[in-house]
Amino acid sequence: MTIQTIKTTPYNDQKPGTSGLRKSVKQFKKSDYLQNFVQAIFNTLEGIQGSTLILGGDGRYFNREAIQIILRMAAAAGFGRVIIGQGGILSTPAASNLIRQYQALGGIILSASHNAGGPEGDFGIKFNIANGGPAPESLTEAIFAASQHIHEYHIAPINPVPLDKLGAYEISGMQVEVIDSVSAYEELMESLFDFDKIAALLQSGSFKMRFDAMHAVTGPYAHRILEERLGAPEGTVIHGQPLADFGGGHPDPNQAHAKELMSLLYARNGDIDFGAASDGDGDRNMILGKQFFVTPSDSLAVLAANATAAPGYRNGIAGIARSMPTSQAPDRVAVKLGLPYFETPTGWKFFGNLLDAGKITLCGEESFGTSSNHVREKDGLWAVLFWLNLLAEKQDSVSNIVRKHWAEYGRNYYSRHDYEEIDLKAANELVNALLEQLPSLSGKTFGKLCVANADNFAYTDPVDGSVSKNQGIRILFTDGSRIIFRLSGTGTQGATLRVYLEKYEADPSKHDQDVQEALSELIAIAEQVAKIVAFTGREAADVIT
Repeated sequence: MTIQTIKTTPYNDQKPGTSGLRKSVKQFKKSDYLQNFVQAIFNTLEGIQGSTLILGGDGRYFNREAIQIILRMAAAAGFGRVIIGQGGILSTPAASNLIRQYQALGGIILSASHNAGGPEGDFGIKFNIANGGPAPESLTEAIFAASQHIHEYHIAPINPVPLDKLGAYEISGMQVEVIDSVSAYEELMESLFDFDKIAALLQSGSFKMRFDAMHAVTGPYAHRILEERLGAPEGTVIHGQPLADFGGGHPDPNQAHAKELMSLLYARNGDIDFGAASDGDGDRNMILGKQFFVTPSDSLAVLAANATAAPGYRNGIAGIARSMPTSQAPDRVAVKLGLPYFETPTGWKFFGNLLDAGKITLCGEESFGTSSNHVREKDGLWAVLFWLNLLAEKQDSVSNIVRKHWAEYGRNYYSRHDYEEIDLKAANELVNALLEQLPSLSGKTFGKLCVANADNFAYTDPVDGSVSKNQGIRILFTDGSRIIFRLSGTGTQGATLRVYLEKYEADPSKHDQDVQEALSELIAIAEQVAKIVAFTGREAADVIT
């Protein structure tokens, strides 16, 4: 096999975030930018020779070109086998499943998740390890270090692989298989959920749902599973064709961006009983009932409380984990069921050790991500099928199921306020000012609320003892209320400040307040303490969920 060695120059901005390396398409199309990062991955990995690599992405702009480049570099690196989703398409949870199923060395997933696509949008790349989960910090740091000292990359001069045609190919001694992107994932879902019961619900004629694929990766999965396998009427899946620019929309499954779905579920005389959406790479989800939004935190709590309704969890669950900014609603379920529960930093990789060690079965993040031990990624369509299984089992509405849950466990009023693309310098100044205040906040009163503790969250992994510091500024009140401030690492422009607000209410007679009204005192305290307007110039959040 002929291998070309190409001289290159390092880029100084290839440090992966919580979900890999995300930059603008324009940045990725700079000379050798993608090649440098891929070579940095390959230079860092051990055991490449003859091993298997899973490869695919969310279909966004530059996906196909990137796959052909990575294939040529994988051949040069010595991989024995590469498995690709048809059309270059693989949802992130489906890729995680394939890594585990084929006992691969790992997988390269091409996605910028919920970020906008197209030539003016974003692109992303991340490496998932052999357990199917995102690379741990030790590996991403090693990849970044390698990227800073790279001066050449290796590539095989081979012809492009026909990505749209199922089949097996041999190129330069490496086996390449283009497989059906959906079938293995569909089989996994059928092993977890009662498809017969769900099919009966979807075909009953009295139940109507809409799934918004947002012109992203889950379109083919939803068409195949919901409409073809389970018999939901044609048209149940909307925006089901994956497009390189996501149809000009923002593939983020929340109230602000899934506007058509929201209008269907909140129509005054609407007849849609259940709505759901997923994001660019298929790992996030939004759940809606008729004129009813289920927060991701409540979704995790409800699924945990009712896990035995699904065949795959009939014997119960081992434990629950949530990211620190996620509301404490799942903790209350764990306490009542006598289960262990864990509070981790943001980033799905932190759940991996807990899942591998068998300490938890279900896990979730407030950023519309929920999943279980079936893969090592969050899984949007899995959550939708779990809810459908629950609805079929209980023969009740989404709102009734959640309200009954609140009546039993209490309601955690919860909201996230996002200030997007703010000046990075201003964002860092705001955070530094908050950090300086932390020692003086404990014991301080704000109206009726008293601060019990204020800190910068640190996490010690109970499995391997690793420590992660500076994971978010917390203001914890004596009544259980919380305000959390974090700078997000998933954007590519400026900084995103996320402010999380939570208040617990045990009294069922007070469970019907407007969320922002219920949290109004905390919203005012957050501004008083952080001085968001003064630092950022923003009078209001860009997105409230």
